[in-house]
Amino acid sequence: MGMLFSPFTIKGLTLPNRLMRSATFEQAAQKDGEVSPRELAIYRDLALGGVGLIVSGIVNVCEAGRISPRQNSLSRDEDIPGMAGLAREVHEQGGKVAVQLFHAGREAARRHAWQGGGPAVGPSASEGEGHFPYPNRALREEEILQVAQDFATAAGRAREAGFDAVQVHAAHAYLLAQFLSPHANRREDRWGGSLENRLRLHLEVLSAIRTQVGPEFPVMFKLGVADGFPGGLSLEDGLRAAQLLALAGCDCLEISQGLRGESYAQSEFRTKVDRPGNEAYFRAWAAEVKKRVAVPVAAVGGVRTPEMAEEILARGDADLVALSRPLISEPGLPARWQKGDRRRARCVSCNKCFEQIMQGRYIACVLDRKDTNS
Repeated sequence: MGMLFSPFTIKGLTLPNRLMRSATFEQAAQKDGEVSPRELAIYRDLALGGVGLIVSGIVNVCEAGRISPRQNSLSRDEDIPGMAGLAREVHEQGGKVAVQLFHAGREAARRHAWQGGGPAVGPSASEGEGHFPYPNRALREEEILQVAQDFATAAGRAREAGFDAVQVHAAHAYLLAQFLSPHANRREDRWGGSLENRLRLHLEVLSAIRTQVGPEFPVMFKLGVADGFPGGLSLEDGLRAAQLLALAGCDCLEISQGLRGESYAQSEFRTKVDRPGNEAYFRAWAAEVKKRVAVPVAAVGGVRTPEMAEEILARGDADLVALSRPLISEPGLPARWQKGDRRRARCVSCNKCFEQIMQGRYIACVLDRKDTNS
């Protein structure tokens, strides 16, 4: 019998299997960030679909870190009841759910199309460059410390709302990935320069969250261990960052990419995942992290068959396998595989689901979409 559908425990949280729903931004919240009926239906289907742990879509920890008006929030106490309803929906279907805590950093500049206002913030000031043409200003020392506290306060709200864990988003070009990358972080103070300085915000966030939620609540990180282009974060530095986070008390590491390049091939959502050689494209990174840390590691990126998932686990490359796009197309995929239907995921990795986000619509597989307006 394979390992995929065996139980697994993260810091006292026992999961029924080793499949994770990797955090996926649905852009389905109400316009004020409140949980919507559509979101409740999405999470209900995921829980019924049998995935071991659901990680929520991005949830902003402060208004400056928001990237969309239809993004959930835990930046205010008033956000707790709605998010508690989402956690309750998952639990009533027998599922487990973590909140992904998020700050967009300079990527929030994309919000100006809907919000306006001053420039976004990042580790270093920029007038825009290359594939990211938006200006941003540098965070001040006191603002950086406030960001760490914002993550911690949001984590406390997540626990109060009944979530089973939190995951800090430190990948995919967002604020913590910006701090870790020497391409985006050109500071000359204690927050920039050396790897230890560029990782300082991650460690401050982890420490502040741990103080807020206590020693027994699972705190995970989604960590980008290399950028998608030359001259950014090196894999060597990314692997050392993973080690330092694990030593500092992170309970689980999901391994992905840091800053994105200019194409899908230089991003976390690659296309043409249609044969074994193209599957599991971050597997090698996860395996290298796994060799270096004593905490659970999740592999994400292009897993489309139960055979590949089982192989990753059997060879010790990771402890968990995370899926995003396949569960957009087919939330019941884990249950299908567990029942013996081992056909590959329906998802063809076309990215039309994510392209709808860029058009201001909620995420959905285009093979299923029935509406035309929202």
